[in-house]
Amino acid sequence: MASLMATELKLRTTSRVLQVTFDSGEIFALPFEYLRVHSPSAEVKGHGPGQEVLVTGKSGVGIRAIEPVGQYAVKLVFDDGHDTGLFTWKYLFELGRDQVTNWERYQARVAASTAARPAAEAHKKGPSC
Repeated sequence: MASLMATELKLRTTSRVLQVTFDSGEIFALPFEYLRVHSPSAEVKGHGPGQEVLVTGKSGVGIRAIEPVGQYAVKLVFDDGHDTGLFTWKYLFELGRDQVTNWERYQARVAASTAARPAAEAHKKGPSC
């Protein structure tokens, strides 16, 4: 992939979407929740393979600010206090390009986590007598 550059960022607070326009002509509408749960931060991604954290409960999250980082990225400041991920132009492009697949995978992980929770809670309680 050639070097991509975001040419415009529009924060759409009512629809809770960050619209990103790239110099290649592509335009992506990235929901705030999607961006938050796919933050490139170590808090979400971990420090290596298998250390990813499943972030849930962010459907109402907002973005308070967008801070430029050089010519290659932005830091999104979320209203839940999260602000440690640097969203490079390349990563934002990949999030846009792969949005459907990423979101389906995320929802499957949430569903699996939710399904596993009652079984884990029952196991903690021990056998009933």
